[in-house]
Amino acid sequence: MKAFKAYDIRGVYNRDFNKEDVYKVGFFLPKLLKTNKILVGRDARLSSPEIFEYLCKGINDAGCGVDDAGLCTTPMIYWGSGKYNYKASVMITASHNPAEYNGLKISGAQVKPVGYDSGLADLEKMMLEEEINPKTQHGSIKSFDFHKEYLAYQKKNTKDISNLNIAIDVSNGMAGLFIRDLLGDKPHYIFEDIDGRFPNHEANPLVAENIVDLQKLVRKTNADIGVIFDGDADRVMFVDENARFISPDLMIAVLAHHFLTEKKQGVKVLQDIRTSKAVGEYIAKFNGEMNMWRVGRAYAALKLKEIDGLFGGELAGHYYFKDFYYSDSGLMAAILILNIFSEMKKKGISVSQLMAKIETYENSGEINFKLEKKQEAMEAVKQFYFDQAQPDAFYDFDGYRLEYPDWWLNIRPSNTEPYLRFLAEAKNKDLLNEVVSTSKKIIESFA
Repeated sequence: MKAFKAYDIRGVYNRDFNKEDVYKVGFFLPKLLKTNKILVGRDARLSSPEIFEYLCKGINDAGCGVDDAGLCTTPMIYWGSGKYNYKASVMITASHNPAEYNGLKISGAQVKPVGYDSGLADLEKMMLEEEINPKTQHGSIKSFDFHKEYLAYQKKNTKDISNLNIAIDVSNGMAGLFIRDLLGDKPHYIFEDIDGRFPNHEANPLVAENIVDLQKLVRKTNADIGVIFDGDADRVMFVDENARFISPDLMIAVLAHHFLTEKKQGVKVLQDIRTSKAVGEYIAKFNGEMNMWRVGRAYAALKLKEIDGLFGGELAGHYYFKDFYYSDSGLMAAILILNIFSEMKKKGISVSQLMAKIETYENSGEINFKLEKKQEAMEAVKQFYFDQAQPDAFYDFDGYRLEYPDWWLNIRPSNTEPYLRFLAEAKNKDLLNEVVSTSKKIIESFA
C-alpha cells in the first residue's frame, strides 16, 4: 500500500490512503501489538478528526479500548506511552509534511517504534489478506488528559535563561500547546496559533524558505538565537544571532555540554550516517563515544537503547534521549540547548562563536537526485572512489558512507521520497567542490 513507509504510515489523505484503510489499521492493530488498550493522540490537521474517528471505530470493533489524549505533540504520545506503560500508541500526524498529508506513527510496548521492518509489513499483510469480523464485545473511547503531567516533566529541565534574547517560530504547529508555558512571555513568538492549514509556511524547517520569517525576526529583535519547530514538535532547528541556519547535526555536539559534563564520562552517543565528522571529534573531547546508525526514528530509538546511549541526534533535527524513553522530543532538545547557550552567553560566548569551534569542515548539505536507478548510481559512486583508494572507514547499513583522511561522503536512497540523497564534507572548499562535482557527474549519468 502506497502510504506504508519505512518509519510510519503517511501520505496525502484520500489519495494515498482513506478512512477505510484507517479503519483496517485500527481493527488489526490490537492483534499485531497484542493489547486491549491503545493510547491515541492527534495533531491539528483538518483531516485528523476523521482519521481519529475511523481509527477508533476499527480499534473498538476489534474489542479494544482507546484512551484519547486529544490534541498533542508526537513526543507527548511517546512520553505518555512510556510513563503509563501502554503496549500500543498511535499519533495521527504527518509531522513536517504539507497540510494535505496525514499519517499514523505507531509505537509498541516500551515505546518501541513500529516501522515497516518491525511490524508495519505484518500489519499491511493482515489488512490485505484477513477478514474483518467485528467482535460482539466492543471497546470504548475514554478521554485521558495528561497535558499537565507532561508539561511538569518538561519543566524539570527548564532553567533561568532570561539573559538570552530568543526568537521562536512555532510554525502554527503543536509546539504551541506548551512553548509559552515552558519559556514564558519574554521570547519573541511568531505563528504561535495552532492551525493545521499551516497558513504562514509549511512546517518543515529543513526547507530554506520556511525559516525566512524566523531569520527576519532574529534580525528585527537582535535575538541571540532563533528556534523553529516542525508540525508535530518532534523536531527543532536553530539559527544563530546573525540569522544563519545551523546544521541540526551540529547540535548533537552542543548537547555534549549538558550530558557529558554533568554525567559521567565515556558516555555513548548516537548519530546518523549523514552526521558531520566534526560532531564525533567534538564529542571525543568530552571522552564521549560516538556510535553511527541508520536514519529515522524506527532505527535510531532502537539503536540508542541497544547501545545504552544517553542521547543522540540526526541531521533532520531529531534528538533522542534515554530519559525520554529513547525517543525524540523537539521541546526537550530546545530547552537543553537554550540552557547551554544561556551559560555560554554568561561567559561571553555567542551562538556563532560556539558553533565555529564545532564546525571545522566545509559541508555540501544534502543534495537530492530524482532517479529510478538508485542502487546502480550508488554502486557506481562507491566503485569509482574505491578504485582511487581504499577508504579509512566504510559503512553500508544505510546507503554508503566512505571516509578518507580529508573528506567523506554519504549516498543513500530516501526512505520517504523518490530521491537519492548525497552529502559530502571536506577540510576545504576546493576539495569539497571536487568531490561534489565528480560524484554529481556519476549520479546524473543514471538519470
